[in-house]
Amino acid sequence: MQSQPDTERLENGEASQGDCLLGKDTTGLPDQLFNSSSVSSRFLQAELELNLRLRTLSFGKPVRYTYNPLEYAWDTHRCYVETFCQAGQSVLFLGMNPGPFGMAQTGVPFGEVKAVRNWLKISGSVGRPAEEHPKRRITGLDCPHSEVSGARFWAFFQELCGEPHNFFRHCFVHNLCPLIFMSESGKNLTPPELPAAERDALLSCCDSALCQVVTALGVSMVIGVGKLAEQRARRALSGAGITVRVEGIMHPSPRNPLANKGWANIVREKLDHLGVLSLLTR
Repeated sequence: MQSQPDTERLENGEASQGDCLLGKDTTGLPDQLFNSSSVSSRFLQAELELNLRLRTLSFGKPVRYTYNPLEYAWDTHRCYVETFCQAGQSVLFLGMNPGPFGMAQTGVPFGEVKAVRNWLKISGSVGRPAEEHPKRRITGLDCPHSEVSGARFWAFFQELCGEPHNFFRHCFVHNLCPLIFMSESGKNLTPPELPAAERDALLSCCDSALCQVVTALGVSMVIGVGKLAEQRARRALSGAGITVRVEGIMHPSPRNPLANKGWANIVREKLDHLGVLSLLTR
């Protein structure tokens, strides 16, 4: 059963990582839900506000199922943010939206289960969306499936940095859109595959939230993981007048033939060119 927040403790900044906002209805909660003095609190506040806006949207065919892990996996997501989102980070890696065996299960961007449990050491309870596809059940940190994209992404930084601290002292990882969409058959649908009006309404909400997030983090560079995330970041941030460098790296998806021929080497070279590699290997 999903728990409801103790708003008084949250307002006073007393809630622990184990306390979470798993319930869907956060309307009527205080405007400043978290202690706004911390970067992670401002980040989480922006995400909760995005959740409220996303609930006003509806999606028709080809979408049949919509999951939002920022609701049912808020406990583990909040653990991730409060553990690793901190002042002084200069680089934001930006994905597009969750995969069915990554963030959809764990609440962590590119959140392949083994990487989340064993390297990032994230813990917490994961609920379930109101309606699930029978072939895409949410089993949380017990999910037996591995997401190739997430496994490649975090394995690369684990090999490069050794310990999570060495990565997160300079970088953070976030997804532009927290929603995962599926067709009647269970096929994963990306935002560009939605009808134009629904896609535009969705991305407008997500672009606005990205601007809030980048401002809260104070990063100097956003690196889109994949062309789509890079393009959306450049458009949203420049449109809002936010001065930040936007770059991109290849997406680690196995559907990308080039990624299957040495993604790690390609990305290492690109990060070296961007001046990020030296931050992570000092």
